[in-house]
Amino acid sequence: MQVNISTRHGNLSPASQETISEKVSKLNRLFERITAVEVTVDLEHTDKPEVELRVTAEKADDFVATDSAESLLAALDSTIHKMEQQLRKHKEKLKTHRGKGQPATDAETNFEG
Repeated sequence: MQVNISTRHGNLSPASQETISEKVSKLNRLFERITAVEVTVDLEHTDKPEVELRVTAEKADDFVATDSAESLLAALDSTIHKMEQQLRKHKEKLKTHRGKGQPATDAETNFEG
């Protein structure tokens, strides 16, 4: 899984980039088909940084989550939480996609042809 971290309107310290990379890499245990993660940190409003996560997975559209909070790590945590919910929902859809088939109706079971 490839992790790309970019920043708008400022710079992140290497320690912050490492923390972001570690937290984002844990998304792979929820959904194995993740190929790339793009993290964009917008520091235009220093009192309320905004974090955007864009996850690319095999055979699926991109997943996007955005949030802002009082600190960078709080915004990152809430954005990761949103992304986890999206990935869980998608994985559940894949599991239940096959279905159980159509239930037999009374007309079909009572047919004596």
